[in-house]
Amino acid sequence: MIKLTDLKNKHFLALTGNLVISVFSLITMSLLYRSLSKQEVGIWFLFLGIQSLAEAIRAGFLSTAAVKFYAGTEKSRGDVVLGSVWFIALFITFTLVLLNVCLLLFLPFIHNPDTIIILKWIGITFISSLPFTVPIWILMADEDYTNLLWLRLVNSISMFIIIVILIYLKEMNLQNLFILNLATNLLTGIFCVLFRLTHLSTIFKRTKSTIIEISNFGKFTIASSISVILFSNVSTFIITYFLGPAALAVYNLPGRLMTIIELPLGSSVGTGMSAMASALNKNNKEEFLSIFKKYAGILTFAIIPIIIFVLLFADLAVNIIGGAKYTNTEAANIFRVMIFFSILYPIDRFHGVVLDMLHLPQVNFQKILVMLIFTVIGSCIGYFIFHNLYGIVYFTRLSILSGILFGYYSLRKHLKYTFLEIINVGWRETTIILKSFLKK
Repeated sequence: MIKLTDLKNKHFLALTGNLVISVFSLITMSLLYRSLSKQEVGIWFLFLGIQSLAEAIRAGFLSTAAVKFYAGTEKSRGDVVLGSVWFIALFITFTLVLLNVCLLLFLPFIHNPDTIIILKWIGITFISSLPFTVPIWILMADEDYTNLLWLRLVNSISMFIIIVILIYLKEMNLQNLFILNLATNLLTGIFCVLFRLTHLSTIFKRTKSTIIEISNFGKFTIASSISVILFSNVSTFIITYFLGPAALAVYNLPGRLMTIIELPLGSSVGTGMSAMASALNKNNKEEFLSIFKKYAGILTFAIIPIIIFVLLFADLAVNIIGGAKYTNTEAANIFRVMIFFSILYPIDRFHGVVLDMLHLPQVNFQKILVMLIFTVIGSCIGYFIFHNLYGIVYFTRLSILSGILFGYYSLRKHLKYTFLEIINVGWRETTIILKSFLKK
């Protein structure tokens, strides 16, 4: 029999948190796909792509650094790190907002309505997300997945409820979507303040040396983070330019359904990163390598049943989430292609985490840059050969393989392991977990 205490561990809490949030995200996405036109959905996802690029600058510079330098440290050192993180986060935020204000001065000369909408909303949205973004990094480093779950629930549930109300009142449109996105961000920030999750007072304990230390590390991770977002969104920009927002809506539907893979992957990367950071801070490199192989291996086997399920029922998933408008489009087959190549995701994702943890963010940046180049070239070749979404999705998937090979080549200079070891460790740990679960 499974006891309640068996479920109270960081892995279960992280997975549960991501599961709950993913369910709300899928439901919310389904509501948007059904209540907005393909054109409006395409514009919304284009905005999210631009927003994620802005967030990547802040998170890329600080998120990994916050976990690396804060996890497992004494309180005095931790306060210095958090204060320095807050100082840099505020500086980055207001720098980008100032840039946005400067661009707004050129609105009279811009005639593309999509660009105008993005410029009007990107700056204020970026500010609104700051009060809960830093607490997320802190909670991840502390492995406090209970509060992290509550924090994310406030953001997701509030947005879901408001969308339902707007649909009921027949007031759901693109303009109101931007407003409610801003409102839910502000509500989440207020939640962090009320429950003292921000640790903003530590900003007075910052030190110049720690700011420089974090900045020296962050200057490489920011490049990696931006490249990751570009890697994720370059197809979005190319599709919007060549095929239009409606085609982007079709392409993004299976992309959003890939949450089914990002769910276990994201929660495990979070717990794995904090565990590896603690091992390195204790100077235990052997434990560090063991954690890397275990997490990457288990995840590879864990997603195989998901892949098989999606290959069989992709059409049903698209119909449930997107509705009749997307049933006879390319969405289902694109979903199948994406899910097939996801077998490579765990090893590739943990290659990046390990490079950052080993204080090699510049190498991780090179890895992502290689993948980005393959993605851009693949997207363009796919479009110019086939002139449709299939060509783009087929050719861009090959970039994942290039990232894995580059990461392996780079890490072999610092760690002794093989792909076969990862698979063997993953299989062994998976069987142990299954036997333990079946006994209970």
